[in-house]
Amino acid sequence: MGKLLDDAICFAVKAHAGATRKGSGVPYIMHPMEALAIAAGITDDEEILAAAVLHDTLEDTDTSPMQLNERFGSRVLEIVQEETEDKRKDIPAENSWRIRKEEALQKFEAASDAGLIVAIADKLSNMRSMQRDHEALWETLWQRFNNHDPAQHAWYYGSLARIFESSARLKGTQAQIEYTMRVKAVFGDLAGL
Repeated sequence: MGKLLDDAICFAVKAHAGATRKGSGVPYIMHPMEALAIAAGITDDEEILAAAVLHDTLEDTDTSPMQLNERFGSRVLEIVQEETEDKRKDIPAENSWRIRKEEALQKFEAASDAGLIVAIADKLSNMRSMQRDHEALWETLWQRFNNHDPAQHAWYYGSLARIFESSARLKGTQAQIEYTMRVKAVFGDLAGL
């Protein structure tokens, strides 16, 4: 890979410095790096890979769209924006959870192939963590999230599985198959798959 991806990795490391994954002491940067590795199993497009490692910078750091555009270009910014959720910072996260997830699903249904690659990379990384934690914590796992109802998480991650499976670009990829398998393992029949 080239300079763009190297710069994106350095940028993400700095942007997420000091942050940890929800409910653990794991450095947050491990998640974007895992998303990058998953995306690299689907494509070698350097702009998509850069977007994969940068996918949470607009949503979870003080990075601005202008900064991403100036440093990485408009295509990387557009892909990251397809993955970025409106956090509605003026509303408690537990009160905005459902509407945020409904909006995210609408965005993913209309997303570009590049946006879907980044989405599945992000969500598969989440499902790997969730499955590990579910096996260790069982039902107490849900207390670390803004929404404590596993049925709601099953609805969201199951809906994503259907979107990924309906994508000509993702259907049958190792990432899509693994994602669906992990959703079924964590949520069982609740996911509706």
